[in-house]
Amino acid sequence: MVLRVVGSGFGRTGTRSMQEALEILGFGPCHHMEEIFGHPEQVANWQAIAAGKTVDWTQVFAGYNSQVDWPGAHVWRETTAAFPDAKVIHTIRPDDGWWGSFSGTIGKFLRVYKDIPLPPHIAAMSDVIRDLVADGTFHGKAADKDAALAAYHQRLAEVRAAIPASRLLVFDVADGWTPLCKFLEVPVPDAAFPNRNQKGDFWANLGGEPA
Repeated sequence: MVLRVVGSGFGRTGTRSMQEALEILGFGPCHHMEEIFGHPEQVANWQAIAAGKTVDWTQVFAGYNSQVDWPGAHVWRETTAAFPDAKVIHTIRPDDGWWGSFSGTIGKFLRVYKDIPLPPHIAAMSDVIRDLVADGTFHGKAADKDAALAAYHQRLAEVRAAIPASRLLVFDVADGWTPLCKFLEVPVPDAAFPNRNQKGDFWANLGGEPA
């Protein structure tokens, strides 16, 4: 099994909804951060990636047909090269909506996770996300709105520059099925587009939002 869809968009751009949408459309199973929480054996791969070690991408994503969200989005250059036939979907949302969602979930979590009693594999994966995302993507400025938004826009520019337009869909989940199904060349399903992972859902998965 190889990746047929690579998701390069940042977390909190509707990636959980995209995961479900891709699975509805026949591109599942779809890898997402929550998959790692449920599969502790995957953490070692991401620790190796964060350490700069060479990995076998077919092994990292074994059992998956598609990928969205961090940490996979961080290695989009590597996966688009490793899976040259995969289509690329870069999820976006309006700046204020993304920042409000990110700062109240992932951004806050990265600031406080050391003080939360997490299962060992989630704590270990949180260290990886700190290294890849907080440090690698946001250069230690994930709490700074202007710096975070600059990184958000830079990533889109990098993806547009690297991926041919015929292979890339820049997609807001608010636009629903039509552009996504056209890009993937599949029929529009007779179901509402998923709407998942609101702020409350994020913190519920981690035992509740800290004060």
